[in-house]
Amino acid sequence: MKKLILASLMAGALSYHATAQKTKKKKETAIEAPVLTTREVWLAHLDQLSRPVLQSLANDSLKIKMPVELSVHIDNKASRSQVAYLEAFGRLLCGIAPWLNAEGGNPAEVALRDTYRQWAVKAVANAVNPQAKDYMKFEGAGQPLVDAAFLALAFVRSPWLWEHLDATTKQNVVNSFVKTRDIKPGFSNWILFSGMIEAFFYKYGYSWDILRVEYCYRQFEQWYLGDGIYGDGEKFHFDYYNSYVIQPFLVNIHQVVSAKNPSFNWAGKKIMERAQRYAHIQEKLVNPDGTFPAIGRSLVYRGGAFHHLADMALVHNLPKEISVAQTREALTAILKKTTESKSTFDEKSWLKIGFYGAQPEIADSYITTGSLYLCSFILLPLGLPETDEFWSASPQPWTSQRIWQGLPVPPDHAID
Repeated sequence: MKKLILASLMAGALSYHATAQKTKKKKETAIEAPVLTTREVWLAHLDQLSRPVLQSLANDSLKIKMPVELSVHIDNKASRSQVAYLEAFGRLLCGIAPWLNAEGGNPAEVALRDTYRQWAVKAVANAVNPQAKDYMKFEGAGQPLVDAAFLALAFVRSPWLWEHLDATTKQNVVNSFVKTRDIKPGFSNWILFSGMIEAFFYKYGYSWDILRVEYCYRQFEQWYLGDGIYGDGEKFHFDYYNSYVIQPFLVNIHQVVSAKNPSFNWAGKKIMERAQRYAHIQEKLVNPDGTFPAIGRSLVYRGGAFHHLADMALVHNLPKEISVAQTREALTAILKKTTESKSTFDEKSWLKIGFYGAQPEIADSYITTGSLYLCSFILLPLGLPETDEFWSASPQPWTSQRIWQGLPVPPDHAID
C-alpha cells in the first residue's frame, strides 16, 4: 500500500508532507498523510524539484515554461537571463546524476528513474542541438563555463547517461564544452570549472588539456589554509564555497585523472585527508533542528551548502568520527528545513529565490532562478542503493544533537 501511495505522490510531484484524499458516497474524507521512509522523502523532493526542469527540456519547452526571476541586485540582466536555463539544467542534472546512474530499488522508484532517464537523454539532446528551441548558450561571458562544468560533472557521475546518448548528441556536447575554453576563469574556484571539463574529456577518451588540470592541483595547494580549508583565491572568504565547489571538484577531478594517470598521485592523500576533515566540520555545522549558519554569499543555494558532505557520503569516504547514520539524519533535517516554507516553490513547483522560502533581497548580483537548482546537490546519496548502510542503518543523532542532549561527545581537533 505504501508503495502505491508513494507512486501516486511522485506522479503528482507533491512534497513529502502532502495528504491523500478520496471521495466516498459523494463525501470527501481526508486520509492521514502516509508515513514515508527517509529515502521516500528524498525521492519525493527529487521529483518535485526536478520534474518541471527535465520534463520541459525533454519536450523542448524549457525556455517557454521556466520563469526567470532575477536578483533584485542583478548585475547584467540580459546576459543572466540567457544563461539561466543552462544554470538550471546543469546544476539539477549534476545533483541527480548518481541516482540516474543507479540500478534497482522498489518498483515505484525504478519506474520513476526510468521516466527521468528518458527525460534526461532527451533534455541533453535539446540543450546542445543548435536546431532546438532550448539550445543553450555555452559561449560569451563567464557564466556558461560554470554551468558547463556542472554538466560535465553530471556525466562524470553518471556514465549511464553518457553511454545512452546518441553519437550526434555526444559530439554536440563535446562541441559545446570546447567553446568554454575561450572563457577565461577568474582567479578563484573558477579554475576548477575549466579543470572539470578537461577531466570529463579525459574520462571519456577525448583530447584534453592536462595543464588546465595540473593548474588546479598546483594552485589550490598554494591556497590551502589549514584544517581542511582552502582559500577561494588569495584570500579567505567565510562562506560555503569549499562545499559548493572547491572540495567536491578537487575530489572528483582527482578520482577521474588518477584512475589512469599516476602522475597526479602526489596530491591524492592530501586532498582526501582535507576532504574528510572538511566533511567533519560540515556535519558539526548542522544545528539540532536542521538549520545552519547563514554566512557568506550564494545562500540561495539552500541545502547545496552541504554538497561536499553529501558527496563524501556518496563515495563512502566519510571521516571515521561521524557515522553514515548521523550524516543521513543531518542531511535529511537540512533537506526538510530548507524546503518546508510554503513559498519555497511557486504554484507550478519552480523554485523561488530565497534561503528559507521566498527572500529575494538575500540574492547576490549573479542569481537567477536557474542558479537555485544547485540545491539538488544534497541529493547525491540517492545514488546509493536502499540496501547501503547510508539508508539501512538505524537513526543516530548528529553531533549538535548529541551535544545539546547532554550526550557524550569526543573532543574536536584540527588536522594541521
